[in-house]
Amino acid sequence: MPGLRPTPNRVRETLFNWLGQDLSGWRVLDAFAGSGALGFEAASRGAGPVQLLEREASLIRALRATQARLKADDVQIVQADALAWMRHQATPAFDLVLLDPPFEADVFVAALQAASGCVPMGGWIYLESPQGFAQVPPERGMEVAQSVDGLRLHRQGRAGAVHYHLFERVAAGQAVVRQGGGD
Repeated sequence: MPGLRPTPNRVRETLFNWLGQDLSGWRVLDAFAGSGALGFEAASRGAGPVQLLEREASLIRALRATQARLKADDVQIVQADALAWMRHQATPAFDLVLLDPPFEADVFVAALQAASGCVPMGGWIYLESPQGFAQVPPERGMEVAQSVDGLRLHRQGRAGAVHYHLFERVAAGQAVVRQGGGD
C-alpha cells in the first residue's frame, strides 16, 4: 500500500525499552495502525486489550489475517478515521496511545491533541513524525494550533527520516510541546 511505513525494528525495540518489557494489564490504542506492528508488539508484551484503528479496508483485511495468524485474542480491530474516533472518546480509556500517522497527511499536532484526551494523567503517547517536537515553557503562550498543552516530552530519538517521541500526559499548564524542534 502506498505510504505504508511500518515502524523499523530498531525503533520498536527502543520504544519498548523505554516503556519496559512487560506491559501486562496496559490498555493500548494503536491509532493509524497500518501494518499493526506497534499494536501487535504491545500485545506480545502482555498489553490487553489492544485496539487497532485503521481507515483503509485493504489494511483492515491484512490486520485481521495477522491477528488470526498470531492468535492475538486481546487485539480488537476497528475500521475508523483515527482522529475522529479519538476526538469522540468521552473518557481516557488507554494507558498508551501509539501514533504513526501517514507523514504526507501532516496531522501530527492534531493527533497529539486528540490522543491526549484518550489517556489519563500519567498516561503515555508515542508519536512518529518526519520532524521533531520540543518542550517549550508553558508561559510562552504558544498558539494552540502549533502546540499541545499538557504533554511532557519524556524521551525522543531519530532513525533516518523518522523522529520518534514518548510523551507523558500531565496537567494543562505544566508542560507544552511544539512541532518543529528536537533533533
